[in-house]
Amino acid sequence: MRNRYIDLLRGVAIARVVVYHTSGWTLLSFLPAMSVMFALGGSLMASSLDRSGVRAVGRRLRRLLPSLWLVSAVFVPAMWLTGLDAHWKFLLWVVPLADPPANHWGALALSTIWYLRDYLWFVLASPLALWLFRRAPVPMLVAPYLLLVVFELGLLSGPPVLRDFGLYFGAWMLGFAHHDGLLRRWSRTVLAIAAAVLCATGLAWILTHPGFRGYDLNDIPLGNALWSAGLILVALGFMPSRAEWITRWGWFDRAVTVLNSRALTIYLWHMPIVILVAWATAPFGYEGLQVDRVAVRLVFVVLLVTAAVAAFGWVEDLSARRPATLLPGARRRRPLPIPVSPAPAAVEAGSAERPTLLWRWDRAGAPAQLEERRHDAVVSRWTAGAPGPRI
Repeated sequence: MRNRYIDLLRGVAIARVVVYHTSGWTLLSFLPAMSVMFALGGSLMASSLDRSGVRAVGRRLRRLLPSLWLVSAVFVPAMWLTGLDAHWKFLLWVVPLADPPANHWGALALSTIWYLRDYLWFVLASPLALWLFRRAPVPMLVAPYLLLVVFELGLLSGPPVLRDFGLYFGAWMLGFAHHDGLLRRWSRTVLAIAAAVLCATGLAWILTHPGFRGYDLNDIPLGNALWSAGLILVALGFMPSRAEWITRWGWFDRAVTVLNSRALTIYLWHMPIVILVAWATAPFGYEGLQVDRVAVRLVFVVLLVTAAVAAFGWVEDLSARRPATLLPGARRRRPLPIPVSPAPAAVEAGSAERPTLLWRWDRAGAPAQLEERRHDAVVSRWTAGAPGPRI
């Protein structure tokens, strides 16, 4: 059974990404959405590897890439028609092992592709990384942060994805730790102390090493990684075992479902929409960080992202090998079962072994067939006046 708390974390993370890019509010960067998404990705990847072995890599890529291919089919021809020279690196729009080529406007509209690039590398590295993690968990948890320190001190340079291994692979490792139950084996006191130390160290680095946008964590990699690690420890280490309260409100439960089932579509399409809305509303004076102006832009962004989800989200259904739907999470009404009477012959004979017919349901919620079974204990209770078998 899915843990709705995990679904809630992912839903909040993707919503935060959209609001942050729409508003530009620096304070939102302190809610580490990307690190949380990588941590949840690491936990899910470990679970997939345990179930399917190395084949899980192919299955994860199958769910990741088709949504990118659809975006590429729309934007790559548009960039080519507006000045982008044809190049063999166009193949990176098929499998983004590095940053794919883009022109002046495409580089901004599709700037979020870096997440798929990093996610792809993390998935490819996961079989070996999980094997090493289970033999040396603490060194594997610490290694990404040490790599980031080396980058921050200028002792090493390399492609962006290598630096991102230091920035985000630590969160991926924390996802491994969550899946393997390592965080649950730590006492709450140890978790709280570790989280407090990481957050305090990260905050100290942030305050003493501001970026070109001030205290925006996206410009301060080491502070971002440490701060995020502390919050992930809190979010996953103190995770409730059950979260039924999420389902108490139908609209909220549906929103969480949609955000999870369409997370990749929302992520890939929201940035072009944010830029489009900013360009269209600027002549009317709706640019800037003021709350009222951000609220107007956000309304248009949400409406257009919803339209994109309805138009393109079905790709995620097909990638996951489930039936395509316009918007996921709709509740299907299950038909009421037809009560079945005991067979007449058994009634006449007065047999204690009265045959009962029980419903079986298929995955779609429709009755598949009637199956005749004999169940002495149930029949005895029934004939004695106790409630009949639950169907």
